[in-house]
Amino acid sequence: MLQAESRRVRGALIAKLRDILPRQFVLTETEQLRPYECDGLTAYRQLPWIVVLPSNSEEVEKILALCTARGVPVVARGAGTGLSGGALPHPHGVLLSMTRFDRILSVDRANRTACVQPGVRNIAISEEVEGMGLYYAPDPSSQIACSIGGNVAENSGGVHCLKYGLTVHNILKLEVVLMSGESVTIGADALDMPGYDLLALMTGSEGMLGVVTEVTVRLLPKPAVARVILAAFDDLAVAGNAVAAIIGAGIIPAGLEMMDNPAILAVEDFVHAGYPRDAAALLLCELDGTESEVEAGIREVTRILELQGATEIRVATDEAERQRFWSGRKNAFPAVGRISPDYYCIDGTIPKKRLGEVLTGISKLSNEYDLRVANVFHAGDGNLHPLILYDGSQAGAFERTEALGGKILELCIAVGGTITGEHGVGVEKLNQMCIQFEMPELDQFHAIKKAFDPAALLNPGKAVPTLSRCAEFNAMHVHKGRLPFPELPRF
Repeated sequence: MLQAESRRVRGALIAKLRDILPRQFVLTETEQLRPYECDGLTAYRQLPWIVVLPSNSEEVEKILALCTARGVPVVARGAGTGLSGGALPHPHGVLLSMTRFDRILSVDRANRTACVQPGVRNIAISEEVEGMGLYYAPDPSSQIACSIGGNVAENSGGVHCLKYGLTVHNILKLEVVLMSGESVTIGADALDMPGYDLLALMTGSEGMLGVVTEVTVRLLPKPAVARVILAAFDDLAVAGNAVAAIIGAGIIPAGLEMMDNPAILAVEDFVHAGYPRDAAALLLCELDGTESEVEAGIREVTRILELQGATEIRVATDEAERQRFWSGRKNAFPAVGRISPDYYCIDGTIPKKRLGEVLTGISKLSNEYDLRVANVFHAGDGNLHPLILYDGSQAGAFERTEALGGKILELCIAVGGTITGEHGVGVEKLNQMCIQFEMPELDQFHAIKKAFDPAALLNPGKAVPTLSRCAEFNAMHVHKGRLPFPELPRF
């Protein structure tokens, strides 16, 4: 009886959705739904109930209003490159794919802004304005594929976020459709606007408060000069301390990235970036600005690296070598994927001065759990991306891997850091949210969610755990000393 009723409800909803969209943009067959069953965190999978692909704001408004009237959950999805399960479908909900929102609507060269739809790829903005001497600064490693709407949902950064900021620092205005079907404008074309800073609230809200249909981004002039220093170290903790020394000297590089030996070897075998294979750790430090600023910066950073014990220091001699150095970092994730059947990417952030001891702690945890860990991360702002290597075909391997990931995030919290820098919480880090925040704080997060989405239909079960879940988790965590396997959101 229940299955028959579910089929009836689904059939009626499909008919209504086809009144809003052409038939080919309402996907209902299993083979059509399968590509949407997960995002970049492939360990969590759920076949969508229905997938819709709108192309304009009016269609989104009608879809959300229909789902609200029928009490049907909605999950918005961009390019699906997220790494926390934030776009995991709801088993009895509508998955709203924004891939057809793929146009750059306008570029204002005088004011250095561009108005784009959320399905536009990150790198496409810089390609569009390159001839104007401008670019869009946030550059996640997935920038050739990830979409601006997803970047807003996760507040994405990239290798140059140390100097130029995260997504929230590089956007001015959002057009957003609320779950009720109402469209609102958040932010302004000007540098500021009266009232609460809802732009910052919406950015990084993981699709729980509204569906972004238009984004106005800031554009920056391309630096006159950019040069990269490559520094090798024979000790991981020493390299971490060198990062703190650079920042402590008042230098703000355009990018400051770090890799350990397992990552170095994987990258060299994959892209042949010219990294020293025997190094325990590698730093990439980019300086940009005028010729004189960059030259002075290179001299000072080189001096600091020598004092901190770098075993080798190289400065890119031309643009081709600079791009080659960065190609290794940009391809680190797929490179590591070649040396292990599976890997699990962690995303935590710590104070830079604690970098050395946290890396040492990760090494100890790696030995304790008997799992290899390759470290690739934004060292300049303390955003860590340990990659835990495992074989998912082995019984219990993922559960053990996830437990190690949880311990690494708890280590980040213990030194004054956070459980995420740019990947978001999604379904992946719900348990660690219970450690990061106290119950009254979580209660306020739920109150904010309710203000935007009273029926909790938009991306339910993500980002903020229920208070009952936290009470249960904390009891298990204290008394059993282990992390329970997170449950998928259910209708």
